[in-house]
Amino acid sequence: MDSAVCASLAVRSYKAIFLHFQYGQRAAQKELECFHKLVEHFKPEKYFVIELPFFKQVGGSSLVDERIEIEEDVTLGIPSTYVPFRNGVFLSIATAIAEALEAKRIFIGVNQVDFSGYPDCREEFIKAMQKTIALGTKIGEELKIEAPLLHLSKAEIVNLGLEVGAPFHLTWSCYRGGEKACGRCPSCKLRLKAFAEAGVQDPIPYEL
Repeated sequence: MDSAVCASLAVRSYKAIFLHFQYGQRAAQKELECFHKLVEHFKPEKYFVIELPFFKQVGGSSLVDERIEIEEDVTLGIPSTYVPFRNGVFLSIATAIAEALEAKRIFIGVNQVDFSGYPDCREEFIKAMQKTIALGTKIGEELKIEAPLLHLSKAEIVNLGLEVGAPFHLTWSCYRGGEKACGRCPSCKLRLKAFAEAGVQDPIPYEL
């Protein structure tokens, strides 16, 4: 959902290159289906599907290790769904692709207001990655990370998406796979709450 809003913002000002990561997540098949639908909708200049099997091989997260249960209630601390340094890996790969293809912006849909406690969704982390890009690439400070949703609530993201025409009906937020979103995992609950607060119906189907 957040990535689709970011994409809707990015295509207003830039020619777009879309990246999707398959990292052994439970909803991998559904997310890939949605990605291809979003590619068809937005028609970016290029798109890449990046395979990252090591996340599942290493484990350490309920998103990639089915032996670890996904909590249905939000608790204090970092939840089991946190995938170790996932956004750091994603941004590193995006940086390499951006530099090779001479892109000047990397859009990422991280959010530190209504999020699950992931350390790689914080502003401090994005700033640190920005400094790393400046120090570790030939393009240097020309390549900027754009995180336009960083300080928005989930309901504000929904409203922004409606304003810019984000295709929410083509998105998937559920931590689990399947034809319908479970409606019970923290991601589903956060999404449903956001649409309710925005006063609009979530267009994707739920089991509940």
